[in-house]
Amino acid sequence: FTTPFIATHLPLIKINTDGATILEETKIMASMQVIDNGAGNLNYLDDVPNGYDSQIGIELRGASSLSFPKNGYGLETRDSLGANNNVSLLGMPSENDWILHGPYSDKTLLRNVLAYHIGGQLGRYNPRVRLCEVILNNEYWGVYVLKEKIKRDKNRVDIAKLSPTDTIGDDLTGGYIFKIDRDMGAENGWLSPYGYGYYAYHHPNASSLHLSQKGYIKNYMNAFESMMVSSNYNNPVNGYRTWIDVPSFIDYMLIQEVTRNIDAYRLSAFMYKEKDSDGGLIHAGPIWDYNLGFGNEDFCDNGNYDEWAFDYRYV
Repeated sequence: FTTPFIATHLPLIKINTDGATILEETKIMASMQVIDNGAGNLNYLDDVPNGYDSQIGIELRGASSLSFPKNGYGLETRDSLGANNNVSLLGMPSENDWILHGPYSDKTLLRNVLAYHIGGQLGRYNPRVRLCEVILNNEYWGVYVLKEKIKRDKNRVDIAKLSPTDTIGDDLTGGYIFKIDRDMGAENGWLSPYGYGYYAYHHPNASSLHLSQKGYIKNYMNAFESMMVSSNYNNPVNGYRTWIDVPSFIDYMLIQEVTRNIDAYRLSAFMYKEKDSDGGLIHAGPIWDYNLGFGNEDFCDNGNYDEWAFDYRYV
C-alpha cells in the first residue's frame, strides 16, 4: 500500500477495479471492502472486512468536480451476479445507491457534513453521511464522505412510488423528485417560463418517466410559478400556502442563508411533490452540496454574511 498510515479511527473503504478504468455515466464492476471497528476503535489496513465485502458498480460523478485530482464516485452495492443488493453501510439504513464524495475544494473536509448536521437538527430528512478514508486500487485517496443518494425510499424521501404505468388520476400526481440545476436539455427537464432556472427530473429519472408524467410535473410547476407572479400569490384560499409545504421552504432557506451557500436556489436545489391523496404539496429539499458554503469562495458575494444569498443576482 502507498498509504501514510497502518490504522485510522475513521472507517476504511477499499475498492479494487482489477485494473479497469472508472468511467462517467457507465458503472463498471469492482469489489469493495469496508472495515469499521466502531467508534473509538482503530481500523487497521489488514483487518478482516466487517462492514461489507462484495461487488459494487462504480462510476465517476460530479460536474465541475470532475476536473479535480480527487474524484467523486457513484456506487451501487451488488451481489455476486451483478444485481442490485440493498445493504446497510456504516450504520446507515439499507439501500443500494450510495455516493463517495471527495471534498477536494473544501480543505476542512467538513462543510457538507456540517450542513447536513444543521439540516438534521430541523427534524427533516437529509442524506446521512459518514466520514471515511478510501483506498482505491491499493492507493490512498484520502478522506471521503460516504453519503446516501437522494431517491425515493422509506428511509430517504418517503413519498409514493411512481411507476411508468401511473399515468392517470391520483397515481399521476406523485411522487416526483426534481431539482433546479444546470441545463441538461429538453429531454431531461424544462426551463422555467419566468426565468427562474432549469428544472431537472431526478427520481424517477428522465428515461424512466412516461411522457404524461413529464408533462404533468412540468405543467404543475409552470402553473405554480404563474400563481406566484400573480397578484393572487398570497390568497389564503388558493395562494402559495395551498401549493407548498411552507415549513419545509422556511427550513430550506434558513440553511442556505446560514451557510451562505453560493449555489443556493440555483444549483442542486431539490424539491419533491407528494401524490394528491397524500396532500399534493411541493416540499423543499433535501439539501445538497455545501462545499462552497461557509465562506469557501470569493465570488457571488460568498463572504458577505451581512447580506442575503436570496437577494444575490447571478449574472
